[in-house]
Formats: sequence, C-alpha cells, structure tokens
Amino acid sequence: MSDTTKPDSIGSYVRKAQNDYVHGTTIISKHVPFSQYETLQKIDAYLNSRFTTGQFDSLGREKPFFNIVTAAANVWFRATDIDRKNVKIRATKQDDWFRSFIATQLLQDWMRREKFGQFLNEWGRVLARYGSAVVKTVENDTGLHFFVIPWNQIVCDVVDFDDNPKFEQIELTESQLRGRIATHGYDEQQVEALIEAKKARETLDRQKKDNRTGYIKLFEVHGSFSKELLTDKESDRNKFVQQIQVISFVGKKGKANEFDDFVLVREEEKQDPYTITHLIKEDGRTLAIGAVEHLFQAQWQINHSTKSVRDTLDIASKVVFQTADAKFLGRNVLDNIESGDILIHAMNQPMTQLNNQSHDMTSEQNYAVSWKNAGNEITGISEAMLGATPKSGTAWRQTEAVLQESHSLFEIMTENKGLHLEDLLRERVLPYFRKKLNNKDEIAAVLESHDIEKIDSVFVPNIALKNAQRRNAERVLNGEDAQEVDIEEEEMNVRKALAPLGNQRFFKPSEIKPQTWAEYLKDLEWDLEIDITGESKNIQEVMTTLNTALQVIANPGYSQNKEAQMVVGRILEMSSAISPVELAAARANNTAQVDGGARQPQVQPQQPLVINNQQV
Repeated sequence: MSDTTKPDSIGSYVRKAQNDYVHGTTIISKHVPFSQYETLQKIDAYLNSRFTTGQFDSLGREKPFFNIVTAAANVWFRATDIDRKNVKIRATKQDDWFRSFIATQLLQDWMRREKFGQFLNEWGRVLARYGSAVVKTVENDTGLHFFVIPWNQIVCDVVDFDDNPKFEQIELTESQLRGRIATHGYDEQQVEALIEAKKARETLDRQKKDNRTGYIKLFEVHGSFSKELLTDKESDRNKFVQQIQVISFVGKKGKANEFDDFVLVREEEKQDPYTITHLIKEDGRTLAIGAVEHLFQAQWQINHSTKSVRDTLDIASKVVFQTADAKFLGRNVLDNIESGDILIHAMNQPMTQLNNQSHDMTSEQNYAVSWKNAGNEITGISEAMLGATPKSGTAWRQTEAVLQESHSLFEIMTENKGLHLEDLLRERVLPYFRKKLNNKDEIAAVLESHDIEKIDSVFVPNIALKNAQRRNAERVLNGEDAQEVDIEEEEMNVRKALAPLGNQRFFKPSEIKPQTWAEYLKDLEWDLEIDITGESKNIQEVMTTLNTALQVIANPGYSQNKEAQMVVGRILEMSSAISPVELAAARANNTAQVDGGARQPQVQPQQPLVINNQQV
C-alpha cells in the first residue's frame, strides 16, 4: 500500500494530496505533460472569456476575447441531451413484464420527486464543457439523491479515479456547520473547537474566492485507508477499509507548515459515493477532453488574430500629420484647431497627412476563419448545427445529410452517457427501491391509456373471480346455496368500480404472490433491460419497417395467411422495432379475445397479399 493511502493522519494526506494536485504534472507520454488542475483553470477562464495571461497587453490596452468555446460547448450539450422520457425499462422475458412495469412506475415517481430532470441537465452541461463529470450518490433518511460535483471542489488522482481516495471541499458558515451536528452526525466537540480556533486564526486558504467572511472550509474524504484511523488501534494498521472522514485544519500561529486537525466525522462506509462519467474516455488521464479543451489552440489563434486586426484598425483610425514647421510643435488638430482656422506655415514646410491605412486585413481575417473552421472540424460541429443559414441554392436534403453525419459523433457520446446512467440505475437506484420496499404496502401508479388496458386485462378477471368466490363463501356460511358465477358480469362490475380512479391504479404484492415487494423484485436490476438512449434502434429504419409491416397487416388476407404472419413477426423481431415480449402479448390478447367470444372474425378464404401493386 502506498504512502498516500496509509498516512499518519487524514489531515496530512489532504494537505499533501492538495499540494500534489495543484503543483504536480503527469507525463502521459514523452511529449505530453498534463496538469489536470491547470487544464481545469484554463477551461474556466475560456468559458468566462478571460485570458490566462491577463486582460491587458504590455501597453495597458485591454485585449479582445473572441469567444468560440461557449458556442461549441452549447452544441455538445444540446446534441447529447438525455431527458427523463428517454429512460425506459423493458422486460426481456414475457414473465417479467409486470416486474418491469412496477420498476418503471417506481423509477418515474422517484425521478419526479428528486427533480432528476434537473440533475440530467446539470450533468450534461458539465460533460459537454469538461468531457467528464463526477456524480455523487447520497442515501439518507430523505431518500436517494444524485449530485454533480463541480470540478473546482474535488481533488482526485489525475490518472485513476476509481481506485484512489478523493476529497471534496465544502465551505460552511458557523450556523450551517452546527446544523450538521444533527443532520450529518458531526462531532459536536470538534465542531465547537474548530469554530473557536477559526475565530482566533484563519484557516489555510491560498486564494479566496470572494470577499465573504465567516466561511469555514471542510474536506470530505472518501477512500480506502488504514482501519487504525478509525479505531486508533495499532493492531488495525494493516487492515484497510472504505471510509469517510470530514476534517478541517487551522495553521498554528507563528509556525509554518504546522496545523491543528479537527476530525468532525470518521466512519466506515459500504461504497464510494463518487462515480466518474465521460463522454469519451481518454487513456492515461482521469479528465476526458471536452469541447473547450479541444479548442484551446484555436481559441488562442483566433484571439491573436483578433487583437492584431484590432490594433491595425486602431492605428488606421488615427489621423496623423507631419510637418517640419516648428510653429505646430505640440499642437493637436482635435484640441488646438477649430473649424475655420487659417494655418500659416513656413515656406517649403508643408503639412501632409501620414499614410497609416490598414494593410492586408483580408489575410488576417482569413487566418482567423481558417482556425475557426479547424476548431469546428475538431469538435465535430457543422455550420448548420450552429444555426447558420445554408448558402443559397443548397438543397434541404443535403443540409439534412450534413446534420445527420455531424450527429454521428454525438450519438457515440450520447450512448456513453446512457451506459453510465444505466450503471447508476442498476447499481444504485434499483437496489435502493428493493431495499426501500421490504414490505407489502400498496403501490399507487399513474398510467398511460395503453398501460391501463394492459393491466386491467390481467387483474380485472382475477379480481372479478375473487369477488364472486367471496360472495359465494358468504352465502354458504349463511346457509344459502352457491350461485353460478357470471364472469363477464363480474368483470363489468369491477371495471365500473375502477372507472372513478381514472388513470390511477393500486397494487399489492399479495395480488401477485404472497411475498414482499423486495422478494418479488429480487435481482430486478439484472433481469430487465434498461434502455436510456434508444441507441439499439435507428428511428428512421424502425419507422420504415413498421410502415411496411402495417401495410401487410392491413391487407384483408393477412389474418388467414400464416406464412405472412410468420415473416412479419420475424422482421419485427430482427429489426428490434417491436420486442418479442410485445409480440407475444399482442398474440395472446388476440387469442383470448377470439376464445372468449369477444370478437369472432369472419373466416375468409385465404388470398394472396398485395403491397404496392405486387403480390406477396
């Protein structure tokens, strides 16, 4: 175990890790040094149209910043957007369709309550700008929560994020710090001692963010450390466990590099709450490359050209005269000469205007445009994606083809986002549901019309049969004879009773099996398919397939043509336009309707199918 995971104290680890993170450099390869801290600082500067070398040139003039990175980051953000409606759970086996239904209802309810859509937007914005985002999962008495941690608040290993400790910087007021004694289990004595030390001395703060006072900096550390840091037992020194420690430290007065540490929380934890997510992962570094970093060189070159053009225009805008006549020494046309003044100069000492017009501005502008185009190519952005009007005469289909090709790179990024989100749902959210629902309580669900029809087709007959059996049992107990059950009438009564509920239904696990929800949903996260982005389907191809299949099905002879039914079913299954579970459910429903006498189709002689004037 390295020294970084076996420190003398968490405080010494934090101070060393912070110093290495800020000042250290990683060598990705022979010619590629990398500093994650400096890269993040440069990204933030460019997003805010600020130079890393200062806002003024050597003559004290403000330098123009022609920002191209914000537009590119916004395009990446839009092109890789994922919404709540994109998160879908489907059954892979017909027997699991109701479990997938329950999981979907739980997930949709949780996403609404947790404002998951807002999280997705924040997460996507950070990913577009930086290429990577750190997601923190917090489970407490109020529920399961996801947060996107700003890159300027977390310190981590710049090469391997998952297998190394990391810590988050938190700033709290005294009242907020005291409030966490009850909400987060902070040690009250340590909190009061820290506040008292803060009043007498200042915490270590190399650069203040603003002029606010009264904020105390804490460090929330997560990682695998020696158990001795928890138990203070030397026998536990070589035992390593995942733990959380919240600390702060105050520099000792008059003693450089010496600190008093305050440990507010130290506990063992089940798993690391942080997860790293990427649009496209880069080898040899934790931070991937986002839209802004891709444009570092292009942004510098465009700023250079813009300043050169601006300086040239400044010179060209000045009117300068020259003369050898000493009478005009120290005089300025704007300040010392009024309209109508008659100027007298010495013989043979004429006053002439200097030729300071701009030279070769076109080359400067073309140079900047070439770098802007190169930046667009690097980031995969077309002019159409930026909202530029196509050139006159450009065909609409050509523009559509360019957009489709431009989005191909972003489809990969979106798929990666979907895979990260799927991992979060499988490993964090669905297990949380199962743990939370270790009961037999009733679950309420708000359904779409097709869901209501599907659910009622399964549960209404069961409820009707139970109602009829209950009434017959009551008659027998009262000495009466049991009556013949009219299932259709009972089902009609049940549907009338459900009508006031509208699109809401209530479910108990006892209506399925005598078990708890947790038992019913066992291994749910691995038995179901979680489709986030629909990457397995090409929408245009699916629509074409469905349209063709609809033409076949609408043909009057289809219902009697078994060969056509088999071919259409195989096409839909192979194209993933409709899942096998959906096909099986539809066939079962049709069979039930025919067997039950709900609709008896007229038998027609089998005839060939005709599509687009061609016989099938």
